[in-house]
Amino acid sequence: MDHIFKNLRPGAHIHLMGICGTAMGSLAGILKSMGYQISGSDQNVYPPMSTQLEKLNIKLMEGYRPENLEPKPDLVIVGNVISKGNPEAVALLERGIPYTSLPKALGEFVIDQRQSLVVTGTHGKTTTTSMATWVAENCGLKPGYLIGGVPENFSLSFRAPGDSAWFIIEGDEYDTAFFDKVPKFVHYRPKHVILTSIEFDHADIYQDLSAVMNSFRRLVEMIPRDGTLVAWGEDQNIQSLLPLAKCKVITYGLENGDYRAVERMALNGRNHFCVAKGERKIADVALKLFGDHNTLNALSVFVMADVLGWSMAQVLGGLSSFQGVKRRQQLLGEPRGVAVVEDFAHHPTAVRLTIQSIRERFPGRRVLAVFEPRSATSRRKIFQADYVKALASADHSYVAEAFDQSKIDPTERFSSLQLVEDLSRMGASSHLGKDVDHLIELLEHEAKKGDVILLMSNGGFGGIYQKLLKALE
Repeated sequence: MDHIFKNLRPGAHIHLMGICGTAMGSLAGILKSMGYQISGSDQNVYPPMSTQLEKLNIKLMEGYRPENLEPKPDLVIVGNVISKGNPEAVALLERGIPYTSLPKALGEFVIDQRQSLVVTGTHGKTTTTSMATWVAENCGLKPGYLIGGVPENFSLSFRAPGDSAWFIIEGDEYDTAFFDKVPKFVHYRPKHVILTSIEFDHADIYQDLSAVMNSFRRLVEMIPRDGTLVAWGEDQNIQSLLPLAKCKVITYGLENGDYRAVERMALNGRNHFCVAKGERKIADVALKLFGDHNTLNALSVFVMADVLGWSMAQVLGGLSSFQGVKRRQQLLGEPRGVAVVEDFAHHPTAVRLTIQSIRERFPGRRVLAVFEPRSATSRRKIFQADYVKALASADHSYVAEAFDQSKIDPTERFSSLQLVEDLSRMGASSHLGKDVDHLIELLEHEAKKGDVILLMSNGGFGGIYQKLLKALE
């Protein structure tokens, strides 16, 4: 397929199937900025990616149909949400149109010979990638980038690399496409890698933790000898892979690691900590993001920048001025004195850490946690018990019915009712929401001035965000 990219010229028509995925929408923007004619198709369209595509004047077709391939595009990029039986994919194969996957297109067409900084791991990828990109920008590197969300410091989730020697990308372990069943990050030419964490996730494609580990093992072994691996040294799963690396390996952590975050405190609306390298304190960091996990995210970026020799003054300035990412602990409004915060958390570890972070950010205020089981893993019962532990730390929890479970075996389905019952049995206040309107009714009844409502979902959540703000007003 390599010749496809070499033969494409600006003005060629590239069509993206599954264009509203965060990475796909970002790639669409990169290719448009490189001079290509872009179209795309998708379903279940929702912000922020749909809004971004509208701003870019990219033609968006609702639903997957053979006629979306008319007129015949020069190249089709197929997203990993597309199955081989998808009617548009069937037409693509029948008509003999050249096609490839998003990761392969990025690796060969965009990253190419540039210095690639890949941020990967089960948790924290989007925030850490956004942070690393803003720090690199602050250091004057003007990197190209692709992020699975929209950073507040930039207006878009992507930028073509132009003349920059750097490309920074969020490296997902999810598979590439129905015709290329390897983790996405395999195609990203990883030279410098931040590895934040490894846990079991993506139950729709990985059978168990061992299968997930094999993917990350492959990544670690791919990094060239002149590359860099910055890894969370307190994660046992990560520790088991470090001996496989040929490159320079640097660890970080709160208690252990080559670099540590010490003397952390929340003060005057900021998360403050010192960076210790060995026994020596080498820097003071002030963040607008809270919680242990965001501290580790920032520390990983600091470590990578220090190893690569970036200006420390500019690195610290970048961390201090980092504004966060849309849909990651984003304050949507505070009607009637009730803070409404949106977050992408869906894995039980992320749910637990997000609640912890919100408590740190809003000290002394009640936290009303609202959770929609929507991801492929959370809709299955694998983490049924783990969600009890994760949500128990909220003052009140509200659980939505799981999103479309029709394709999941009934014996494997997650039960929102059981979660609520388990929480109630242990003395925690928990409520089941039959639908979005019912959830809003429950929240309106309970929420008082000074409370924080934390909405957690990795999807549109039935438009609850604006509906709730309007109801509270």
